[in-house]
Amino acid sequence: MSLRNQFELLLLAAIWGASFLFLRVVAPVLNPLVLIELRVAIASMFLLPLLIWRGQLSSLLTCWRPLAVVGLLNSALPFVLFAYAASSLTAGFASVVNATTPMFGALVAWVWLQDRLSGTRVLGLLIGFTGVILLVWSKISFQLGGTASAVLAALAATSAYGVAVNYTKRYLTGVPPLVIATGSQLWASILLMPFAVWLWPSTTVPDAIWLSVLALGVVCTGVAYILFFRLIAAIGPARATAVTFLIPVFGILWGVIWLNETVTSEMLLGGLVILLGTALTTGVLAWPRKEQRA
Repeated sequence: MSLRNQFELLLLAAIWGASFLFLRVVAPVLNPLVLIELRVAIASMFLLPLLIWRGQLSSLLTCWRPLAVVGLLNSALPFVLFAYAASSLTAGFASVVNATTPMFGALVAWVWLQDRLSGTRVLGLLIGFTGVILLVWSKISFQLGGTASAVLAALAATSAYGVAVNYTKRYLTGVPPLVIATGSQLWASILLMPFAVWLWPSTTVPDAIWLSVLALGVVCTGVAYILFFRLIAAIGPARATAVTFLIPVFGILWGVIWLNETVTSEMLLGGLVILLGTALTTGVLAWPRKEQRA
C-alpha cells in the first residue's frame, strides 16, 4: 500500500468518524427524518454531476429497482436510525457500535447466501457479539430517559448495513460503484422526502446546525464515497474495508476533543472485543495453519 493510499485510508476514517460527531450535534435539534433527507439530498447533488461527467447516467434507469432497495437499506433506514440514536448516545459510543457492521454482513451472508463460515469466522462472530454485550450492557435501560431504544436503533442500523452489502453483492455486481453511490442517495432522498416535508421545523434553526448538515452531506457522504471507491480501485475491497477498524478511533477522538465526551472502560473493553471479533470474521486476522507433514 502506497503512502498516498495510507493517507487516504486515514482521511476516510477521520471523515466517517466525524459523521457521528455531526449527528450528535444536529440530532437534538432536527428531526432524524429531516436531518437525513437533507444529508442524502445534498450528497445526491454532489455526486450526480460526477456521474453525468463520466457518462453513467443511463445506468440509474437500468438498475433503478435494486438501487431503490439499496437506497433504503444502506442509506435511508440506517442513517435515520443512527440519527435517532445520536440524540441519546455519544459520538464515540455510536462509532464503536458501527464497527459491528462486518459481523452482521457475514451473518446475513451465511443465512441468506449460504456463504460458508469457517471455524475462525464463527469464533469471530461469537467474540464480536460478546463485545456488543459488554459495550451495551450498562446502557440497556427501558425506564424513562433510558438509552435502550437508542442502542437498539444503532444495532438495527448496522444490521441494515449487513443486509444491504449482501443485497448489493447479489443484485448489483458489475454495476459501477459511482452509480450505486449516486443511485442509493437519490432513492434515499426520494423515499424520505414526504416525511421531511411533513416534519420540517417551524422554528428558526441556528446557522451552525445548517453548516453541520452541509458537512454531513458533502464531506461525510459525497467526498467519503469518492475516497472509498478510489481506495477500492487502488488497493482492493478487502484492504479498503480496513477503514472499519479506524472509524471508532476517530469517532471517539472527535467526541473527546469537540464535545468533551467521556471514554468509559466499558466502551474501551467492548470496542476492543468487537474489533477483535470483526477482524476474525472478515479474515483480517486468521489462526496460523499447521504445516502438513509429508
